[in-house]
Amino acid sequence: DLLKEHSNIPESELRSDCEIVSVIWEKFRDPVKLMELLDGDFAFALYDHKSETVIAGRDRMGVAPLYKGITRGGSILLSSEMKSIYPYCSKIEQLTPGHVITLKKESHGWVQIQEDSVYRWPQRVQDPIMPAWDKEATAKLLPMLRETFIGAVKKRLMCDVPYGVLLSGGLDSSLVASIAQRLTTRGESEGTFSKLHSFSIGLQGSPDHAAAKQVANFIGTKHHEFVFTIQDGLDALSDVIYHVETFDVTTIRASTPMYLLARLVKAMGVKMVISGEGADEIFGGYLYFHHAPNSKEFHEECVRKIEMLHHYDVLRANKSSMAWGVEVRVPFLDQDVLGQAMSNEWLADWKLIKGKDHLGRKCIEKHVLRSAFDT
Repeated sequence: DLLKEHSNIPESELRSDCEIVSVIWEKFRDPVKLMELLDGDFAFALYDHKSETVIAGRDRMGVAPLYKGITRGGSILLSSEMKSIYPYCSKIEQLTPGHVITLKKESHGWVQIQEDSVYRWPQRVQDPIMPAWDKEATAKLLPMLRETFIGAVKKRLMCDVPYGVLLSGGLDSSLVASIAQRLTTRGESEGTFSKLHSFSIGLQGSPDHAAAKQVANFIGTKHHEFVFTIQDGLDALSDVIYHVETFDVTTIRASTPMYLLARLVKAMGVKMVISGEGADEIFGGYLYFHHAPNSKEFHEECVRKIEMLHHYDVLRANKSSMAWGVEVRVPFLDQDVLGQAMSNEWLADWKLIKGKDHLGRKCIEKHVLRSAFDT
């Protein structure tokens, strides 16, 4: 769509999907405009030969990693991994998601002359207050949320490589898998498999295996179940730390099975998988959200969790899989989904884990998400 709107170049002549970045830059030469138009998971560094500057930006959720290192001589180095610039830098930090910087060549190296940013998710005009689980409000909100998320999954099925879905059997991954399976069966995706492949991993006897298999059988995916041992995890630990580039205990613990699974997924010829990261942060799926005293503090904690995802869950999903050349796409962190679910604080009233819904059912965690697909 961007190519049709901003360029006369036939799609068949593009050498890479990344080329749209240079097309937009040539037209506007505006870092903020460029970031506002790009919709997806990306990190880029573009050299403008006319102004002799480098423009580097990162997607709003930080799904794609981008590090900025400063050498002892004061020059800036950019990389998608810390390890490639660590020997030369005295300081390394992540480029903040949603930020774009401009670098200029000076006598001692590249220096930053400008930094701009865009909203982490769309900031919509405040909608009228809609009472939680009011029947009229429910009839408006739930279909809107459902269609927005289906669109986010469909958007991520735009690819020309074999793809699959990570399936644990929980709400988030099952929802993603069921939508992807329906779109694949209907021929509304662009992958090279005629049937969706789903993947799960766990220790022998893991309840995730049983749940994932049950879901896969119900929705009709071609399911692959991988079992690993504690020794497998211990043997991979140093490699996991090397690739994920953190010592955070929780992140490494979750990265280890994902790293092992990505190796097996790649061996099967699959190059892209869709995953359910982000739902717990958006809809308050963690157990401690049960104790939120009110909707305001519930919303503030959701915002805090989402804004830190690039340090933890998103970092883990990207790096543990890309270690094997497998791309992970995360529809819950789509800009339209976030704009729908996070830009209006009143929606937190719908997320609170208390009371009853419009059908008289007790509200549980992520009840608004469950209800949106309860058709």
